[in-house]
Amino acid sequence: MEIIISNWLKMIKRHFLEFEKPLEEISDKIDALEIVSKDNPELRSQINKLQLEFEDSTKKIYTNLSRWNKVLISRHPQRPHTSDFIENIFSDFDELHGDRQFGDDPSIIGGLAKIDGIPIMVIGHEKGKGTDEKVRRNFGMPQPEGYRKAKRLMKIAEQFELPVITFVDTSGAYPGIEGEERGQSEAIASNLALMSQLRTRIIIVITGEGGSGGALALGVGDHVSMLEHAIYSVASPEACASIVWRSSDKAEDAADAMKLTSKDLIKLKIIDEVIEEPIGGAHRDYKTISSNVKQSLLSNIENLNKISLEKLLERRYSRLTEVGR
Repeated sequence: MEIIISNWLKMIKRHFLEFEKPLEEISDKIDALEIVSKDNPELRSQINKLQLEFEDSTKKIYTNLSRWNKVLISRHPQRPHTSDFIENIFSDFDELHGDRQFGDDPSIIGGLAKIDGIPIMVIGHEKGKGTDEKVRRNFGMPQPEGYRKAKRLMKIAEQFELPVITFVDTSGAYPGIEGEERGQSEAIASNLALMSQLRTRIIIVITGEGGSGGALALGVGDHVSMLEHAIYSVASPEACASIVWRSSDKAEDAADAMKLTSKDLIKLKIIDEVIEEPIGGAHRDYKTISSNVKQSLLSNIENLNKISLEKLLERRYSRLTEVGR
């Protein structure tokens, strides 16, 4: 089935980051020529030349990215979210709601689905697109009921021996008073304990920001993949800079010190795989990144099925205890 790019992305103008300004200038020229070329077909050669220049400039910029550049890419407003990956990778998705204690939290979505006919449980952070949806989803910062919903879905997966696939993309758990009143820390800790012992296979995909315990609460598993331009860290660079240098202005220096990119983390053996993104980032081509993620998931499901559950649980526990050694 042809992968459908969200209507939201089609309706809005490309968003360029600060370091992409040269690309924005070329893109604006192309757009202007496209308008007038309808009455002047001879301009097509100029457009083609500019498109080649855009591709070459994109490759040049994206092969020399700093860690701070990758932080900005991971937060790109047009970057695909869990809902996009669900739409483009899985079939027969049936969303499940609520934690059976307090209510539902839209900042985490999850439910039953199939990937190439294989039944699975998929769970992930959801930041939303557009102001109204972002507010409704609390910008992807879960409340305790969000983590408890995820925990409930994982238990269902365990009961029916379904692989669990999680998509991690959050700046962190919601730090508000109401979240603390309802047991935010306990909810996160409870998920960590459950995932370390869950008797089914777990695959993690870090797609954007992997921030603090809010990310780790969906991040314990048998195989951890990370998109090429995603980040994963104990705190945001701004928070780290505020603690170490007493100024968030040092965020770029903090990003370098924290070693939070996929390239850094695979060297440190925190993650197992880096999933390549299209030139220009995942936000430029939903079809390609969805295909890359799907192939990774199918390969890892097949590989994990070859390992006994007891061996996986032993390996999962060792992985947790060896971090930082």
